[in-house]
Order: sequence, then structure tokens, then C-alpha cells
Amino acid sequence: MQSHASFSDVSELQLSVRGPVFTPADPGFAPEVAAFNLSTQHQPDLAFGALDAEDVSAAIRWAAERGMPVSVQSTGHGATNAIEGGLLISTRRMLELSIDPLEKTARVGAGVRWKAVVELAATFGLMGLCGSTTDVGVVGYTLGGGLPILGRKYGFASDHVIAFELVTADGTQRRVTKDENSELFYLLRGGKGNLGIVTAMEFHLFPAADLYAGGMYFDGEHAPEVLRAFREWVPSLPVDASASMAFLRLPDMEMVPEPLRGKFVIHLRYAYQGDLATAAEVLEPMRHCAPFMMDATGPLDSTQFDTIHQDPDQPVPVREHGFLLDRLDDQAEDALLRHFGPGVESPVLLAELRLLGGALAKSTDGEDIVGGRDAAFSFFMGAIAVPPVLDILPGVFSAVHEDLRPAANAGTFVNLHGHFVDAEDRERPWLPSARERLRKAKAEVDPKNMFSFGHVVGLPVIDQTVLLEDVVTAGGDAVLNN
Repeated sequence: MQSHASFSDVSELQLSVRGPVFTPADPGFAPEVAAFNLSTQHQPDLAFGALDAEDVSAAIRWAAERGMPVSVQSTGHGATNAIEGGLLISTRRMLELSIDPLEKTARVGAGVRWKAVVELAATFGLMGLCGSTTDVGVVGYTLGGGLPILGRKYGFASDHVIAFELVTADGTQRRVTKDENSELFYLLRGGKGNLGIVTAMEFHLFPAADLYAGGMYFDGEHAPEVLRAFREWVPSLPVDASASMAFLRLPDMEMVPEPLRGKFVIHLRYAYQGDLATAAEVLEPMRHCAPFMMDATGPLDSTQFDTIHQDPDQPVPVREHGFLLDRLDDQAEDALLRHFGPGVESPVLLAELRLLGGALAKSTDGEDIVGGRDAAFSFFMGAIAVPPVLDILPGVFSAVHEDLRPAANAGTFVNLHGHFVDAEDRERPWLPSARERLRKAKAEVDPKNMFSFGHVVGLPVIDQTVLLEDVVTAGGDAVLNN
């Protein structure tokens, strides 16, 4: 489906908002809708760069009057499925950022990235619960739960939200807290973009002292020894420690450090907050499991979190697939080595296991719908999505998932779910009970399913009645608030 707005409609939107409005014919349209994931090419009918919550509210009211669906994007890191039609609201200009060092809290606008929070918080000796890269948007990351580097110590980022400011499908601005709009507060923490557009968020910060973290690299030929050691090591880790390991087939590019360029390596990631001597001691079993190529672990400043995972800092075309594991047993270990071990030709550049548990297993502030609390590991795959690799990736991902299914959890973590293939798959991050509560809330605040993009619960598609002669409804897929 496609929706079309007349010249007068576009003019009316322009007069209703302060931010820029772009049609596909405008030079600024392409950069406005571009996602960090270059394999996702959004094609909305209009794009709008919101400056504040009033802008968002006005644009939503404009779209609602015309029966036009709305999507939203900040950085586009999570843009796994492309938008087709409708109005895309870009929040990247909404850069409000303030920190209260006495209360240890932060307030951010919908366009703020973690890097800005990390750098400002560090001046007060504080840190936020960012994940593997500080380039992602704070709001979208947190709406999906937000899996932090130190998640086992502090829990998910969404556990520490104080308030959301939300604009619903009728253009109403709502403050959402544990005590005000409590059901929405429950659902927004892990519910991604089902219920509207979050324009601002307030959350707790934490002391940034006593960090020991980094990565170790092993030659891929030692994958069996490292995987076995990892499996035996992680059950004894204290909650102060978080860990992950990845099978990496690194490209021969200047962005990759010389010793690792063009190599198949195993990357162990580690983070610990507490006594530094203890942190080093906890890591010792992995240091001795096999000869390592590089050891970049040690005391770390919170502004250097990006050095742990070394995620790409430039836009790349990728396809991703993720799910949860309840255990890492002999069968799962064999499956991982069969697909990603030495001598295997795989188009998957990254296959990673992130240890869960600890504080991630229980919400610290009442109920929420974050996936992964009952799982032992998050498993995630990523590959460069270019022909001819692009065509074979669905089959590769499916084969790996099938071989790991005996150890797999039924759910997924929405931020690491990857590309979804159908309506059932797009809802898989949530348990049936959570889906029902999302449906009920959506029927109340978005009864026409205006926010129908990305990982959303199933509702009938927007009423396709033509409200204006040259306006029809649109549908599509995109991840909200990334």
C-alpha cells in the first residue's frame, strides 16, 4: 500500500510544525530517512524532522486526520525492516540533555545518543547503563529493555527509568511513571514502539569508579578450547562481572587492527565493577585457556566502553538474527563449532553469546515486559548484507537456529531480534500474557494501529477508507525509536 498527500496537505503540515518537512523529491529527504543499517532503505511518503514534543504532537494529529500511519527513527541502528509509505518522524534533532549530579539522574530527548550521556555523566563521576556501543539512541535502546555492559550488576536499562514522556496516536502528550499512567509504564519498559512516540525520558545514573574491562582475542583455531573454557567459567562469575564471546570473521579493512585484519578470531569481552585485583583474578581462567593474540583488558574509564565490543562506528549494510538460550550444553557447543568453528566457511561475520542472569533476571521496579529475564544467554548473528551473500543469509540463520533449538528459549530480546519475517515472528519478543496486555493498551491509545511499524503486536491494519481524495493509508515495517 502507498499513501499520498496533496500539496495542500504538505503545506498544512509545514505550517503546523517548526521542524523541516521533506517529500521524496526534496534533496534532504534521503539523508533524513537514512538508517545506520544501510541494508534497510526506508521509503516513507513524507519525512519530518521534529524539534520537540509539540512538533511530534502536531505531526501525529496531522497524520491521524488523514488516516496515515506514522513511523519514527532516531539513529536507525535497529532499522531491520524497511518502512513503506506513511509519515516518518525523525527525532534526531531532539537533543535535550541534562544531568542532576546530586540525584544521580539524567533527562534526555528522543534524539540523544548514549555517547553524549556517557561523556557528560563522566564529568560528575557517573555513568549510564549503555550497551555495546554508545552510538545508539538512548530512548530506543531503553524501550527495548536495553542490555548494558554491566547488566548482570545493575539489570536492564529499562529497570532504572523514572519517567517517559509519550505522545499517543491522538497527539496527546502524557507523562508516564510508576504512579502516573502505570500500565503504560509497565508496557513501555520492553514494549518498544507499540504505543506511541517517546519524546523524552528520565532515568537513574550510577557511580563510574572501579571499572575493569576490555577484550581478549584468540586465534580462531582455538575456538573449541575457548568455547569450552567459557562454558565452564561463566557459571561461577559473580554478579559484578559480565561477559560475552564472539566468533568473528574480520574483513581485511583498515578499520580492523593490523594483527586481526582478515582473520578468524574469538573475541572474549569482559566487564567488572568493583575491586580491581579481584576483577583481574576472576578473568584468569580465560587468560590461560589458550594462547591469546591480544589482551586489551584492564582498568577502564567509563568513556571507553566502546573499546570492549569494538562495534562498527560507521554505517554498514547488515542482516541480523537473534534468539535466547536457556543453556550451553554439549549439543549447543557442538552446533556452534559446526557452524562457526575452525575450517568452516560462513558468511556470518559475528556470532556471539552474551551471558545473562544476575540482576537481569528480575525487574528492580515492578513489572515490565523485557524479554530475556529467564534465559541464560543471548545469541546473536550478524552478516554483511550484500549480494550474493544476502540471498543465502535467511537459510544460514535458519539452519543455525534449528540446530540450537533444543537449547533455545521460546522468546527473543527485541533489540537483538533482527529482521522479522512475518506477523508471528514480529511478536515473538513477548510472552502471550504480555502480548495480550499490549493489545489491550494499544486498543485504548492507538485503536487504528497508527504505529504499525516494527515489532508491534497484531491489530487489524489501519482503516483504509479514503479520508481525502488523494490520501490513502499505508503500511510497512520499521523499528520504532531506535
